[in-house]
Amino acid sequence: MTPNSVHDIRNLCLLGQTGSGKTTLVRALLAAADINDGDNGTPDAHTMAASLSHLEWAEHWINLLDTPGLPDLVGRSLATLPAVETAAVVISASSGVENSTRRMMAAAQGKCRMIIVNKIDAGGNFAAVMDGITSAFGRECLPLNLPTPDGSAVVDCFFAPNNDIKTAFSSVSAAHEAIIDQVIELDEDLMARYLEQDEALEPEQLHAPFEAALRDGHLIPVCFVSAQTGAGVAELLDILGKLMPDPTEGNPAHFLKGSEMVDVFPEAERHAIAHVFQISNDPYRGKIALFRVHQGTITPGSSLFVGDGRKPFKVAHLLRLQGQNTTETKLAVPGDLCAVSRIDELHHDAVLHDSHDEDYFHMIPPNYPQPVYGLALIPRKSADEQRLGEALSRLADEDPCLRVDYDVRSRRTVVRGLGEQHLKIVLGELASRWNLELDTAPPAIPYRETITARAEGHYRHKKQSGGAGQFGEVFLRVEPLPRGEGFQIGDEVKGGTIPAQFMPAVEKGVRQAVTDGALAGYPIHDLRVVITDGKHHPVDSNEISFVTAGRHALIEAVLAARPQILEPIVEVQIRVSDNYFGNVSAELSGRRGRVTGTDSPESGWTLITASVPMADMDGFEARLKALCAGESEFVIEAGGYEPVTGDVQARLVNEYANRGQ
Repeated sequence: MTPNSVHDIRNLCLLGQTGSGKTTLVRALLAAADINDGDNGTPDAHTMAASLSHLEWAEHWINLLDTPGLPDLVGRSLATLPAVETAAVVISASSGVENSTRRMMAAAQGKCRMIIVNKIDAGGNFAAVMDGITSAFGRECLPLNLPTPDGSAVVDCFFAPNNDIKTAFSSVSAAHEAIIDQVIELDEDLMARYLEQDEALEPEQLHAPFEAALRDGHLIPVCFVSAQTGAGVAELLDILGKLMPDPTEGNPAHFLKGSEMVDVFPEAERHAIAHVFQISNDPYRGKIALFRVHQGTITPGSSLFVGDGRKPFKVAHLLRLQGQNTTETKLAVPGDLCAVSRIDELHHDAVLHDSHDEDYFHMIPPNYPQPVYGLALIPRKSADEQRLGEALSRLADEDPCLRVDYDVRSRRTVVRGLGEQHLKIVLGELASRWNLELDTAPPAIPYRETITARAEGHYRHKKQSGGAGQFGEVFLRVEPLPRGEGFQIGDEVKGGTIPAQFMPAVEKGVRQAVTDGALAGYPIHDLRVVITDGKHHPVDSNEISFVTAGRHALIEAVLAARPQILEPIVEVQIRVSDNYFGNVSAELSGRRGRVTGTDSPESGWTLITASVPMADMDGFEARLKALCAGESEFVIEAGGYEPVTGDVQARLVNEYANRGQ
């Protein structure tokens, strides 16, 4: 069982809040296609990573990627977007549009999007749910089917517009006309024919403009379903097969060669190009790389290069995944999702290809949120240091929002994630998969130093102790750069006062000082350094002399340039019941937070946006749950750097001075 043509394939990922029923929906879709719902054949009920399943329906091959719903695992969900044409955002009929729904819809822009309203069997105000969808995402959201008043069935509004079954809201004919009006807005010729003939258009006439409307985001279909009872499941499969785009109809993948956009075509006869969108490390099957074929075909025996690697690997076994099960396949056509195992060179976001013409190709990644929560990890056994590094390297390859750093100041490994729950999951995996016993500690806050004025620095290094000595003298200038510009270095040395062979040594010394800091021991950012002059000695000058002179000249200049310490700021979004708005605002204020905006996404709820110093966020998640009795949603993202207050700067400078004593 394998797809033989790109036109047979439909790829979609299911995104949405935990509790919306994504995994149950996948199980229901597989069951409708007569695929055994065994424990190992379908996604796990507690989805911690994206899980691939496939089914055949009405001669269409449908690949389903079930993704985690936990907000802290959003990186693992977003990683599936480059592999699909369609992003299906699943919401619960009882909960409606939640904060995660908005986040996923925004992240999936550029894909063909649809909304699946699940759990209609539980009843509810379906009209209000639809109003909430259109209020949040616009009039482009139109139902392709409508639930009956009791949620026991759905009524098709696209293929059978004359159906007169009673629905929970609207009418079949009105919903059908709304779809046609929306679709033909992008096709003037079809609109003219529709107005002239004054009769219904056939579904075949609407197919091409329907796909165009999906690509442009001009249409976002809404489908109602109950994964629990099966209501609407067959109808959803019909919609996926007949209306959602195949790989030739969706928006094309964005590949770059260097910085230049390149075209990739879903054609079987061209060079093979594939993209690894997920890595998993199985204790028995080794590393498994899940990839999407974007061009050409791949078969067992194919030789593929990884990125700009010069040595190819041979595809010994080409695998299909059905949940936790794997089977071998003989062919992967454009648009197909397959896997290979036990290839150590493969990594997340790798581009695979069979010709050096595609060397240096890479794909533009999704816009992942930056990890801001951190934990320092301390192995209880010194012998586990190396094993911890290896385990974290594998976990970071599985999760694009997990970052691993080494804090030179504390000499500790630091992991950063999207929230406390994210890091708890990481600690659990380190314990269960690698049997690592760890202690944890809060990581050092990644402060930065910068300057606010222009200044000059000078240092002469002279050392004589018999025989050849050391001599090097450097003059330089520092200038502030706009926030976020980083570090620049140049020189205006004339007349060879610093010989060319010693200029790299001066730069090395400058960079050492930039890394180590001048005011409080933190890296210096947003700084331009210009080396202006110097002196040398024909016998005593050497590399170490100019490294030392360059480092001290930079420190002197920075200390004269009104230095300032910057602290990392995080942006938080909190969806909170109106009853707790005052408590949350006071808590943010007590943490030096600044509320930057409020919104009312729905009656009784407020969406608070605030900027808070990272140093004051410790324990906030637990505190928020206690304040709101669990009635809140919380999202955190990196928000740049801002100057610390005078008292904080004085404390940090004093701590740095005392460390040297």
